[in-house]
Amino acid sequence: MDIPQIKTSSDAGQGAMGQIYLATGKQVALRRWEESPGGFSKPTAREYEVVGYLLQGVLELELDGGTAKMDVGDSWLVPAGANHRYRVIEPIVAIEATSPPARFGNRDQPAG
Repeated sequence: MDIPQIKTSSDAGQGAMGQIYLATGKQVALRRWEESPGGFSKPTAREYEVVGYLLQGVLELELDGGTAKMDVGDSWLVPAGANHRYRVIEPIVAIEATSPPARFGNRDQPAG
């Protein structure tokens, strides 16, 4: 049985964009981001839905032609297939959940 799953920090894998992969289930995956300030990321659309929560810092999300500035305690949703990009204004720590799961070692694609 693969659930329940305990993922220790020493077990967590790191993705190509710097994300740390945390616990992953059959329908959802959790990851942690730590990012320094910079310009907007390249616009992208993912095959999975993302919900996030900002633990530290200031972040901008550009989605559907609008831009939202987020502070500590704010959360967001990026629907599957939506074009979006991020800009870190102050160093961030954020947690995101993806559904279906985006898994380590799979180039940030949903598990199949």
